[in-house]
Amino acid sequence: MKTQILLLTLMTSVFVSQMQGQNRTIVSATNSEISDNLDLRVVASIFGDSRNLQDFERQLNDPKLQISNLDLNNDYEVDYLRVIESVENRTHLVIIQSVLDRDLYQDVATIEVEKDRYNQVQIQVVGNAYMYGDNYIYEPVYYRTPLIYASFWVNNYRPYYSSWSWNIYPSYYYAWNPYPVFRYRHNVNNCLNNYYSYNSYNYVNHRRSSVAVGIYSSRRSNGYERQYPNYSFARRNTTVNNRYELDQKRNNRNNSYSQNRTQSQRVATPQRTESNRNYSQNRTEAPRVTTQQRTESNRNYSQNRTEAPRVTTQQRTESRNYSQNRTETPRVVSQQRVENQRANTPQRPEVRNENSSRNSGSNNANTNSRSNGRRSS
Repeated sequence: MKTQILLLTLMTSVFVSQMQGQNRTIVSATNSEISDNLDLRVVASIFGDSRNLQDFERQLNDPKLQISNLDLNNDYEVDYLRVIESVENRTHLVIIQSVLDRDLYQDVATIEVEKDRYNQVQIQVVGNAYMYGDNYIYEPVYYRTPLIYASFWVNNYRPYYSSWSWNIYPSYYYAWNPYPVFRYRHNVNNCLNNYYSYNSYNYVNHRRSSVAVGIYSSRRSNGYERQYPNYSFARRNTTVNNRYELDQKRNNRNNSYSQNRTQSQRVATPQRTESNRNYSQNRTEAPRVTTQQRTESNRNYSQNRTEAPRVTTQQRTESRNYSQNRTETPRVVSQQRVENQRANTPQRPEVRNENSSRNSGSNNANTNSRSNGRRSS
């Protein structure tokens, strides 16, 4: 019985440790740098594209757009961002807060809109110092005048204050899980390039409106900062002052890494080309040697072949002497025959003449005897 209890306790402990390991893996999947999960340029873009602050809050929390990737309370759900506003004379201070728990909020950024004496509107998007470092500020330059400006300076204007809080959200909203930072950056870049490509965002390190600074000092909410005071941007990044300097450092590191890669590739490619050239030269030299050997062997062989026929031709020419001998001997024999014939031919006519003379003599005798007989008769 005791052994069974021990086995059960061991199995349960192993199971619990595995579940904890899985939970730890899920939590560690989110990036430790908080400022990577909300790009203030996109916040400025959708602000200029909104009709009013209610529409601006809706776009901040639209599950289709997914502008934010913040999960400060680590519940594996992207935090809802609520919008509140304070107004003093011609200055509007818009505060973006992350809803963490019941009556627990953390300021993320502020949008300071002010109209000067020349009716020129100045706007700055300021990141919270706890999350983005000191003086992390963008000034958007909109291609067209935002519609939201028309709603600010009207008679009997009432500042906007979000009516949504913890577990009380609008019908269009549903929480989504945070995803890796590289995917969030890809989504942000698509939003900036596709929908807001005509706008520009200039970085500055000083605030223009002193009125907005005074208003914010009495309206700030820092629930997350009070829970984790040692997790500020200055503690997370000791070598830079704000998020902009961190981006510059990252870009320089990436550029140096890419340059080192290109240089190493350039160094590697000449070695490869030299080795390839040496290999190709060796290959070309080897065929040249073999071709020379082949040509020499072919030449020797051809010379031998040519010399051998020349010898045979000489032998054949010598055989010509034999043929000449053969031809000369028949000529000698034929000459001898002709001479013999010539020697014999003169004798034959003489015989014929003698016979003819004899015949003629006998004929003459016969004729004479016949004539004498006739006469005697």
